[in-house]
Formats: sequence, C-alpha cells, structure tokens
Amino acid sequence: MFGLGMQEILLLLLLGVLLFGRKLPDIGRSLGKTVIEFKKGINGMEEELNSSTSNTSRPSIEPEPVRPPQRVTTQAPRFEDAASSPSSNLPPKV
Repeated sequence: MFGLGMQEILLLLLLGVLLFGRKLPDIGRSLGKTVIEFKKGINGMEEELNSSTSNTSRPSIEPEPVRPPQRVTTQAPRFEDAASSPSSNLPPKV
C-alpha cells in the first residue's frame, strides 16, 4: 500500500491514536455516515439513469414543421397638414 511496510503503517496508526485519542470514535462515525450518504447518492443517480433510458414507451413529442418566413406589410402612418384641412378637431385659438 503506497510502498509502506508493516512498520510504517503501525507507526502511523499509533500516531493517529496519540493525536486523536478520544475523538477516533466520532471521526469513525462521521466517516461511516459520509460513505453511506455517498453510496445512496450514487445509487439514486444510477436508478434515475436506468429509469430514463427504460422509459422509451412514452411517445415522443414531434416538433412542428418549419415554415418559411411570412412577409409582413405595413403602411406608414399618414399625417395630414394642418393648413390643408380647415375642419380639424383642434380647439380655436384665442
């Protein structure tokens, strides 16, 4: 394992016990919970992928056919000259 012999592994374990001592059970529990949650997440992702690929009996939605662009014609607004139309709806000037 990583080129470590039995003596080096035992030395690291002894050092870990000396440094962490009473906290080792808490560290072990949290590490175990982390591994379990990770496995649940992986299994959930696998189930989701399997359900999406096996769900081919559902009819697929067909896109609408592509239509050519339609020509839109608009007329420019016509402005009448105020001098040429005496019967406008403007109030009289005072």
